[in-house]
Amino acid sequence: MHAMDEVYRLQAEVLKTLANPKRLEIIHLLAEGPREVGRLAEELGISQPNVSQHLALMRSAGVVEAERAGREVHYRLSDPEIIVACETMRGVLLRRISRISQAATRTPAEVVAERAAAAAPSKATS
Repeated sequence: MHAMDEVYRLQAEVLKTLANPKRLEIIHLLAEGPREVGRLAEELGISQPNVSQHLALMRSAGVVEAERAGREVHYRLSDPEIIVACETMRGVLLRRISRISQAATRTPAEVVAERAAAAAPSKATS
């Protein structure tokens, strides 16, 4: 297998793991600092076993790491750049939502006027 193929395979595995709203929430919480399962469960409003399942998947994909501190296990992002990737995609989606909502508020007359203006030959080229 080509080395780049392996990178794509790993990237797909991580993205598949991240393709869950609760896991994305966990990433955003862990970007603020390490947390234990109980605190994550409380902040997310879901059960500890549910959080543990999410963390196990994220850990096997290499997204989070666990560190034992006495009796507690603290989870943290394996690489702080993970949140950068998530925030980049979030920004893309927020801009898309904004464009869609702006388009939805235009009147039919505005849409027709914009199309007419776009179709009209530019005065700069004549």
